[in-house]
Amino acid sequence: MNFSPSGSESLPNNADYRQLDRSQLSEMMQRYIEVKDQYPHALLFFRVGDFFECFFQDAVTIARELELVQTTKSAGKEIGRVPMTGVPFEHVYRYSNMLLEKGYPVVICDQVEDAAIAAKERRQVKREITRILTPGTLTDDQMLPGRQNNFLAAVVIAGDHWGLAYADVSTGEFLATQSQNLEHLTQELMRLQPSEILFPTHAPDLGKMLRPGQKSESLPDCLPADFCYSLRSQIPFTLGEARSRILEEFKLRSLEGIGCHNLPLGVRAAGGLLEYLEETQKQNAVPLQQLHSYTLSDYLILDYQTRRNLEITQTIRDGTLQGSLLWAIDQTSTAMGARALRRWLLQPLLSIKGICSRYDTIQELINNAELRQDLQQLLRKIYDLERLTGRAANGTANAKDLVSLADSLSKLPQLAALAKSAKSPYLKALQNVPPLLEELARKINSYLVESPPLYLKEGGLIKPGVDPQLDQMQAGAAEDQQWIANLEIQERERTGIPTLKVGFNKTFGYYISITRSKSDQAPDDYIRKQTLTNEERYITPELKEREARILTAKEDLNQLEYEIFARLRDEVGEHTDLIREISRAIAAIDVLCGLAEIAVYQGYCRPEIVGGRELRIIEGRHPVVEKSLPAGFFVPNTAQLGSPEVTLPTADISPPSHPDLIILTGPNASGKSCYLRQIGLIQLMAQIGSFVPATSAKLSICDRIFTRVGAVDDLATGQSTFMVEMNETANILNHATPKSLVLLDEIGRGTATFDGLSIAWSVAEYLATTIKARTIFATHYHELNELASILDNVANYQVTVKELPDKIIFLHQVQPGGADKSYGIEAGRLAGLPDVVIKRAKQVMRQIEKHSKIAMGLRKGIQKPPANTTNIQQLNIFEDDQE
Repeated sequence: MNFSPSGSESLPNNADYRQLDRSQLSEMMQRYIEVKDQYPHALLFFRVGDFFECFFQDAVTIARELELVQTTKSAGKEIGRVPMTGVPFEHVYRYSNMLLEKGYPVVICDQVEDAAIAAKERRQVKREITRILTPGTLTDDQMLPGRQNNFLAAVVIAGDHWGLAYADVSTGEFLATQSQNLEHLTQELMRLQPSEILFPTHAPDLGKMLRPGQKSESLPDCLPADFCYSLRSQIPFTLGEARSRILEEFKLRSLEGIGCHNLPLGVRAAGGLLEYLEETQKQNAVPLQQLHSYTLSDYLILDYQTRRNLEITQTIRDGTLQGSLLWAIDQTSTAMGARALRRWLLQPLLSIKGICSRYDTIQELINNAELRQDLQQLLRKIYDLERLTGRAANGTANAKDLVSLADSLSKLPQLAALAKSAKSPYLKALQNVPPLLEELARKINSYLVESPPLYLKEGGLIKPGVDPQLDQMQAGAAEDQQWIANLEIQERERTGIPTLKVGFNKTFGYYISITRSKSDQAPDDYIRKQTLTNEERYITPELKEREARILTAKEDLNQLEYEIFARLRDEVGEHTDLIREISRAIAAIDVLCGLAEIAVYQGYCRPEIVGGRELRIIEGRHPVVEKSLPAGFFVPNTAQLGSPEVTLPTADISPPSHPDLIILTGPNASGKSCYLRQIGLIQLMAQIGSFVPATSAKLSICDRIFTRVGAVDDLATGQSTFMVEMNETANILNHATPKSLVLLDEIGRGTATFDGLSIAWSVAEYLATTIKARTIFATHYHELNELASILDNVANYQVTVKELPDKIIFLHQVQPGGADKSYGIEAGRLAGLPDVVIKRAKQVMRQIEKHSKIAMGLRKGIQKPPANTTNIQQLNIFEDDQE
């Protein structure tokens, strides 16, 4: 867990503690360095009174990264002053979170005893490490995004094979997988978006934490630079060490029961992850769910480019949630449900049975609107059970957390009653509430006050009647407090001094105050304690005795309340697995209620899932664009691709009723890209078990969805827009299958016209003849329409426009037939190009069309390949090119 916090900046004097004589440092600074030596490459927050202070290099780094004022503090007479940056103790986690977002781990060293005790004994207050915070090990709500997971991942690579384990410490999820092809590892990490990745290495920079974008020779090229990496020792990642740690952690005798016995690399990654948690969470053991294995082939594969192009969880333009598919369909009521919906979107199902189970539940919720609305209303009152339980289990939950947990658990019987007569599988999972959880909710509510304080050691947590000893102590304390409250009246009557007062001071404790003009009336048993300008302060032996009892009783009361609370919290932690199980059921039904709600109000239909390769969407709509437009403005369109489950008669149909590949032409801004994306999104939504925005849909299962939409360059790696396009296209051609859905836009436009058209032609042909994937190929090369005349499984479609003498109107309707021009000049006019430029462009275009070799070649006719041709290299496109 190392990294270099000081960076390469020039440091002020005394910033490097390693160059100082430690024996000359003050006692407090010696303790600071003692702790710093244990974690030399983390930022150390050190509690000093009401502040957490950082010294030496850490002070410089924190001041720079958080834009705080850096000052100095004396470190000893011989040393002088050293750099110091401080933050108020109540804000330390807010500042820590800001550092974690920048990729810096944080160690918090807090005071573990009352400073007053240490002061009386004339020694330094005891300080110990209470938290070690890294980006992937957070559990506090204030430091986590509520509606998405915070994953810690571990990776092991052996040749072309790799193992991956990942966990969300806050919710307990813990999974492992293993596969080959390092490209798949890259895509899986991009799906998970882990906050921190552990990687074992023998390199010299072992232990270093690399912030996003930092380079290291220790990292192989397949690991994306977007993430934070912790370079770890190889030892915990050896198979023997990892296997033993997993068996011990989950009290198992074999890995067969959890399906990991044939995943040695996955086991190694999981064991290394557990070791890291043991190291960083010494004070707060993190209980994870039992390790589960999975395979990439269990789910529809969405590579990073497809997730980006379809804008599933964030937009391409600015990376925000608004404008994404998740934003458009997220109607969840709980944070658990929101996280589950995100996971479903990134891992669509391949199992027809699993998909239909979700359809059945949505259908029942649509048919029973009262049930749906009652469920949603109740779900809004349920807190984040997964994370509340996690904090209880690792000992960091406060009293408010337990009250929220109890309030949520007390809603479970109501959920069960609502789902009592339900028939669909997801609703049935709510019908039985474990009696243990009902009893636990009652116990928490009977123990804790309704609005407990935030801090656990200041008292005021436990209700009367919970603990006899506590009640007795509280009664005694109340009696002493009442005696103090009555003392002023009593002493005024006894002394005859109407201005006499009883007060309290942190330095002197309780006292009796008399004005100096009345001081001669003070009784003989008053003992003068302090003389001020206008008053004299006194104590009495009885007052001092009561004061000692009150102060001692308060400390004892607070400690006893904390002990009672800690026992209650531990009891909650014992039921972690049970609570998490019911949490998953609640999260799933929350997702399905939201999907049912949007299906009702947006007019979504239930897809029919069939075998084969058929894709038939009648009047489909883009879910995000439709939500962004006024009601009724979106123009729906139909799409039919692939062979139906039952073979149709071989009558001549033009265009083919179910082509494998559609050439889609039309002008810019007419809706081609929207059409591509909506088909991809509808297929994806269908495979997460959602109803879809269409009048009707008959879909078969896709193994992968590929998209190549829009232009983007990668300057960091020196790749031009065209090179990125070719890389993405190559990836599609090398991995697509007949069961895939391929959505391509403007292939070949980043190079010269002849080159671009040739590439576009050959790519489309290869998809139609060799791969036979279901494909929509949007292009401005209307010359590609000729493919439909030579390949039986290709059809031409166009996005129609209405031409007027001086302008065109986009109709956004997709209809059979190919466009014979691209209207690019008209699009330029709409964008505001000067009239003189538009006129000249039309003149140039007429000359190019008149003399174009491409046009002449097409006019001469394209040679149709022999019937047995499957290799695109055998096809001569233009007669002029035949040699």
